[in-house]
Amino acid sequence: MAISSNARTALRERVEYLRRHGAGIVLDADTHITDPGTLPEAMARRIAESPDYFHGRPLSAEQLLQYLDHAGVDGALVWQNPACTEYTDSESTNYERLLAANRYIHEAAARYPTRLFPAGWTDPRALGISGACDLVDQLVEELGFPIVKMNPAQNRFPIDSDKVFTVLERIQARGAAVAFHFGADTEFTPAVGLERLALAFPDTIVIAVHMGGGGAAYLDAEDLYNESRALGLRAPNIHYIFSAKRDTHIESDLITYQLAGPEAARRLMCASDAPYGLPTWNFGGFRTLFASLQDGANHPDPRLQAQPDLFDETGIAGYLGGNLARVIVDAGDCVLEHE
Repeated sequence: MAISSNARTALRERVEYLRRHGAGIVLDADTHITDPGTLPEAMARRIAESPDYFHGRPLSAEQLLQYLDHAGVDGALVWQNPACTEYTDSESTNYERLLAANRYIHEAAARYPTRLFPAGWTDPRALGISGACDLVDQLVEELGFPIVKMNPAQNRFPIDSDKVFTVLERIQARGAAVAFHFGADTEFTPAVGLERLALAFPDTIVIAVHMGGGGAAYLDAEDLYNESRALGLRAPNIHYIFSAKRDTHIESDLITYQLAGPEAARRLMCASDAPYGLPTWNFGGFRTLFASLQDGANHPDPRLQAQPDLFDETGIAGYLGGNLARVIVDAGDCVLEHE
């Protein structure tokens, strides 16, 4: 199968835009949007009854853009919100519902081509292995998505299970990058499992969202935080997204990877996990954190005191958007080359 003409054109335009402008823009690397007309009944009723936030309260594309504007963020990687996609006992029904959620991502990105950068989502448990692979084909070849995500935690399957290997083989065959929820909130995403995948697919970009965080309690996540930090230095195809992760560990990650050199540092990306986190809060915090890291001589970390000029504007611009832009460009180029 070959990527459709419309998908090829849209992907090429997106890649060329980021190739030209990506180094200088701020991008949120993890956001979830939802078509407000397709909300589960209980969720829609809860929204109608109260304006207060609840876990994962959905955002439309336009609502996300309002948050990005207030945060001074130019654009975002967008994928579906799993809390808003209700599954049934039917794999075929689940397929259609997840496809519809992915189509909303595609349509939103078409409306805002320089602001929303689409990524797909598949699920080998709810759709079955065959359905998950078929959806990969649609996501890449019909919709032109350069990244496809799976969520082993929410959908309850080991990250290095045989079904994941099968779906990842299909993603690799289409030239796309793969993303995973990777957190300490369940037993399904251990560091050893992520490493096994990365070693088995060394030429595939592997994006680990949350870098060991997710919904876990701080102390419970401590071991995976540390294991993730070390793993990323061993596996050069692993890219990490800072979202839903303790800020103190993010600081340690940044210093460690900056010291490791530009090839390591370019594989870290800032994000909010909207609607589970606020772009305003997170990017305000990221900017203040980077300002403190640039003031290395007065920073409490002895590694910065020894190298007070470790963080420069170019590197910081990478963390705030340039690194994600590069990932989308590299993955998009690979998809286009697989035509």
